[in-house]
Amino acid sequence: MAFSAVHHITLDALAASVPAASEDNLELTILNEKERELFVKTVGIRYRRVAANGITAADLCAACAEDLFSKNAVQRSDVKVLIFISQTPDYLIPNTASLLQHRLGLAKDCIAFDINLGCSGYVYGLNVAASLLANMNTGKALLLVGDVSTAVISKRDKSVVPLFSDAGSATVLSKKAGEAMHFNLQTDGAEFDDIIIPEGGMRNRFSEKSLCETERESGNYRAGVHMQLNGIRIFNFALREVAPNIQQLLTEVQYNKEQIDYFVFHQANKLMLESVRKKLDVPEHKVPYSLFDFGNTSSASIPVTLVNNLRAELTDKKLQLLLSGFGVGLSWGSVLLKTENVFVSPVIHVA
Repeated sequence: MAFSAVHHITLDALAASVPAASEDNLELTILNEKERELFVKTVGIRYRRVAANGITAADLCAACAEDLFSKNAVQRSDVKVLIFISQTPDYLIPNTASLLQHRLGLAKDCIAFDINLGCSGYVYGLNVAASLLANMNTGKALLLVGDVSTAVISKRDKSVVPLFSDAGSATVLSKKAGEAMHFNLQTDGAEFDDIIIPEGGMRNRFSEKSLCETERESGNYRAGVHMQLNGIRIFNFALREVAPNIQQLLTEVQYNKEQIDYFVFHQANKLMLESVRKKLDVPEHKVPYSLFDFGNTSSASIPVTLVNNLRAELTDKKLQLLLSGFGVGLSWGSVLLKTENVFVSPVIHVA
């Protein structure tokens, strides 16, 4: 297992944003009435947030960062590490983090780079940001995580349309004596094509045919530049890998489940997550869900859940959290961390 620990780092501030526009799965015309009702009941997603044309993941993340700056949760001059995690960057090149460094008015002595990860991205990002910060003399880290997944799916593909939403987040990390984050990060590239946009990169380059939507499975239409998802294999992957990954981490750091206040999972599918929860034998009240109102927001789903469901407790209490992200790559990981008096903004709505 890829266990690691980063010492003397704490979570200072947190913000999450979603597009103002919401779509209702019970009104989704590509599904019939019975399909709509069954989907909401089993998968657990009723509403999805869809970014307007021209709104990118960088815009959603920038709104979060500006909110934290405006409320003095962090000073621009203190940010020495800027990491942007997304599968929907503004451009192939340059990296979006460089654009955000300038846009947010950060100093030139700021490390800035992108990481191309999806559903595991928040946990991986905490590891990278905390590790960098721990080896610096001064400063804070700004972790920007988000996706506009609705921009890369076919509106005629009922295997993905009801699932995905758009969101952004900003997390501020700083040095604090005594605290530690413990990680268990894993990867299995053998199943890389379970979630994939097959065309538009350097392996399968963009062509005129890349935009041509064809029927791929019964009733599902998409083009080569659209995301495709093997739902059954992803479901089986989550059931096979997520609970053991979490249990291995708890064993490694000699914690038991009773010591954890909340287990915050990537918000993929309620049936899937309930299966993981039952495998871990964790009580329902310790597993918050935000997917009914916000859908699967990919890399941003964990911070969206923290902000939407745990804001009051993060602000006022000491918490022991276990965060777990898993999906595209295939990539998955968990982190055990303590929080105290975190500054948390309400969910931001971006028009």
